[in-house]
Amino acid sequence: MNNLTARIDLLKLIAHPTRIAILDELSKGVKCVSDLEEFLEVSQSNISQHLSSLRLAGIIDYFIDGRLRCYFLKNPFIPDLLEILKKEYSCDLPGPECCPVTKKGTYHGERRK
Repeated sequence: MNNLTARIDLLKLIAHPTRIAILDELSKGVKCVSDLEEFLEVSQSNISQHLSSLRLAGIIDYFIDGRLRCYFLKNPFIPDLLEILKKEYSCDLPGPECCPVTKKGTYHGERRK
């Protein structure tokens, strides 16, 4: 599996509001399930299911501290991805010069019929 395919599969897996919220919290530091439960207002069993999926995919991992499982980010792609998701954009990209909407320019390539 190439790197692009792996990242596409990763995007499919994390494309859930609860998983994004979990990853966002883990990007701030180590958390146990009870920490996430307070923040997310989601049941412990639901959080555990999401954590299990993320761990099986190699996105996160955990260590045991007494009776607690302490989760942390493992995949270095996740903090970058979260930053992109949080970024605000003030406007759309401008249309190309050959765009029928802007009525400017002509297409530089060969037109298909």
